[in-house]
Amino acid sequence: MTDPALDAETLRERAVASLVVARDRTTLLTSCVEDPDLTAQHSPLMSPLVWDLAHIGNQEEQWLLRAVAGQEAIRPEIDSLYDAFEHPRAERPNLPLLSPEEARRYAADVRGRALDVLERTAFDGTRLTEAGFAFGMIAQHEQQHDETMLITHQLRTGPAALTAPDPEPVTPYTGPAEILVPGGPFTMGTSAEPWALDNERPAHRREVAPFWIDATPVTNGAYQAFVEDGGYDDPRWWTPEGWAHVRRARLTAPLYWRREGGQWLRRRFGVTEQVPPDEPVLHVCWYEADAYARWAGRRLPTEAEWEKAARHDPATGRSRRYPWGDADPTPEHANLGQRHLRPAPAGSFPAGASPLGVRQLIGDVWEWTASDFLPYPGFRAFPYKEYSEVFFGPEYKVLRGGSFAVDPVACRGTFRNWDYPIRRQIFSGFRTARSAEDA
Repeated sequence: MTDPALDAETLRERAVASLVVARDRTTLLTSCVEDPDLTAQHSPLMSPLVWDLAHIGNQEEQWLLRAVAGQEAIRPEIDSLYDAFEHPRAERPNLPLLSPEEARRYAADVRGRALDVLERTAFDGTRLTEAGFAFGMIAQHEQQHDETMLITHQLRTGPAALTAPDPEPVTPYTGPAEILVPGGPFTMGTSAEPWALDNERPAHRREVAPFWIDATPVTNGAYQAFVEDGGYDDPRWWTPEGWAHVRRARLTAPLYWRREGGQWLRRRFGVTEQVPPDEPVLHVCWYEADAYARWAGRRLPTEAEWEKAARHDPATGRSRRYPWGDADPTPEHANLGQRHLRPAPAGSFPAGASPLGVRQLIGDVWEWTASDFLPYPGFRAFPYKEYSEVFFGPEYKVLRGGSFAVDPVACRGTFRNWDYPIRRQIFSGFRTARSAEDA
């Protein structure tokens, strides 16, 4: 989504395209396995895939058919079943959920009606419909659940159900290992992006001291050195909470890694392979990212530092929508949209670099930051407080930048993700930073 001044027909076309792309991906993720895999819970951390499918339809019904169009509920009796706050994920397999076929029919029925609503909705008058916000919100919601379902596919055991081409090989990155980001103010967040969610708003001035940031995400090869140096056995590198978690969960390496025959292997979507040393490390929790940074004599960047590195253009003083500029992402800019099922090698996508030359800030892996998930000055919950407000506080850490599993509609230079610091089933990696005055 770009210019808020776009005419209604162009906005409508973009909304339709975003909804269709999301539904095509949902269909792929729920049609590549048999019904028993859809109804099974592959991990207590995740919902059965069939729950996500019906939840997607239920949210679309509630917001587009009921809130925007004022229509009567189609299946009011299922609202509580698909309320994410009423039923924790571990409980959902025991609920009287719609069957896979019923969930498909329900989601398709809602989608047909929603497209009719979109055709006759004027994009003005209310904040919910202004610039097609409600339709963009629902497209983003579905894509976020598609990412969640892809995580479930990674967690499930058995043969591979999904395929995708690997990223193009690239010449190994030989640029500087770190980039100096000058100090001073910059504009963080947005007040102009039409489909930005409430926690990205409003735009505000933020002062940041000069700092160095890694030019690329930390790689498997670099992280392997930390593992083999006894990083998981040395409490010096861990916060007290992190060390307690390492001992309790018996962590020894990133999720899905195992040592066998003198080499590191990993499982990826049903396939076992050698850990590729040049890819960004994946499936590490915040505690692991923080410990590696300490071991390396560095730290995680704050959320403000990350966003300044990604959006600030020193030549003009303005903040861009993306590191490369204001244009929507293309395959030359970033690894997004499940086009591949893995990160691209570190240093890929020179066309997507920031003005200062920092690469892969968008796509490939979500990047942990040092910051807690907190509201911006002037924050207002919209359209419901359960999207962001109920999560604000020190329990959650912020991740930025998206991953290969994130669709462009749900990925911007201002987009904020958050999770518990123990979570590592998500497609998370990181890069490190240091203050400019550090020797």
